[in-house]
Amino acid sequence: MFDFFHKSKSVLGMNARNLHFIRPNNLRKARILADNKLLSKKLFKKHGLPVPDLITSIKTHKDLEQFNWESLPSTFVLKPNRGFGGGGILVVYAKSKKDPLTWIKADGSKVGMYDLKEHIHNILDGSFSLSGTSDTAFFEERMRLSKTFKPYTFKGIPDIRVIVFNNVPVMAMLRLPTKESEGKANLQQGALGLGIDMASGVTTTAVYGKKARPVEYLPGTEMPLSGIKIPHWTEILHLAIEAQKVSGLGFLGADIAIDREKGPVFLELNSRPGLQIQVANRSGLRERLDRVAGLKIKSVEHGTRVGKNLFGGEIEESLEEISGRKVIGTMEMIQLFGRNNRQIEVKAKIDTGAYSTSIDTDLAKKLGFEKTLEIFEKLTADEIFNIQNSKYGRILEKQIFEKYHDKIPHLEDVSLVFSATGVSLRPVVLVEFIMNERNIASKLNISSREHLKYPVLIGRRDLKKFLIEVK
Repeated sequence: MFDFFHKSKSVLGMNARNLHFIRPNNLRKARILADNKLLSKKLFKKHGLPVPDLITSIKTHKDLEQFNWESLPSTFVLKPNRGFGGGGILVVYAKSKKDPLTWIKADGSKVGMYDLKEHIHNILDGSFSLSGTSDTAFFEERMRLSKTFKPYTFKGIPDIRVIVFNNVPVMAMLRLPTKESEGKANLQQGALGLGIDMASGVTTTAVYGKKARPVEYLPGTEMPLSGIKIPHWTEILHLAIEAQKVSGLGFLGADIAIDREKGPVFLELNSRPGLQIQVANRSGLRERLDRVAGLKIKSVEHGTRVGKNLFGGEIEESLEEISGRKVIGTMEMIQLFGRNNRQIEVKAKIDTGAYSTSIDTDLAKKLGFEKTLEIFEKLTADEIFNIQNSKYGRILEKQIFEKYHDKIPHLEDVSLVFSATGVSLRPVVLVEFIMNERNIASKLNISSREHLKYPVLIGRRDLKKFLIEVK
């Protein structure tokens, strides 16, 4: 599979990277900046570039002993200032309800004040620094997961690494945290690396973990990894070029995350970016770097256009042919087919954050499921009374369905929804619909959507034949 790639002269090796690109283009002053996360953060902030908020830093063992642990928020990221390869980073997601000095990590395990102190002692002693010398520990805000990546990510925050040379973005990779990587977006620790088409910002091929094993689907699922549209793509490329201008690095890897509220945010710079990005893209880096060497780039926008034109476009031009899937937006017209040849055309919301497809109660009645709803609604009150204190949703769904499926016409399943306001019980029926010339038979649940803009929400279970273009 990779013979063409490994034999290609365009592949950039570690020695060639250091000799031809890092040494001539990354002066010592710029490399020091890139290796110092706090210094980089300060510089970016000065130039108006977005970075995660700094909570506090600990420079000495004396600072550590005097630190007020109760001042820490419930969620944060602890990092070594001069760490590399993801080493020494600790991500906390919540504070224990029983102990204000205990926090919860991505895997659900607990970390207490003394655990954090020991970890920070190791950081201060240089256990994770590039040179092995004493270091500084710092806490910063944890980014909030973008809705686009929620179905593909275990706990942590994905990031996009963009390689920039001569003010041109030449290659990029989306890194997705997995259970194996403990919520960290680092391939060496078991994350996923997805190549990105530079013109469209759509993922193409993928590799998994330290050995960069090629994969097509999210491990443990049937969700394709190709065809994910990266939000804010042009803005991300602009920021990566801005980072080069501000830092003085001629060859760099810019790591950028997408916060749910803030949008693209810088995480860090790499003056010696790893080369697994080539395997994720199944394309050599050397040829791309040679193509942009010596070009006169007039502006950030110019550099972005050059990168898109030179190193992308194939996916954008023939995405459906390559992936075999249709490209749709976040809103699509669909044609629903109900009972007794009833047909209705409506607008539907596309939502990869939802698993199942659902339709509004009134629309379900128009499609011929009036009797289903009439009988079902009579049963709901008694069933809710019996299950309102239970947490075993799927077991109860099965029991209720087995109890009533012969008594309620067209009932395919039932769906229990637990929320802060209580428990709702929804009927599930089989409905066929056409979306973008594709026929889909879906088991969808019926619920009131009268207060929502769209009467139909299409969940990711029915989106396997499509690529979603996020504007």
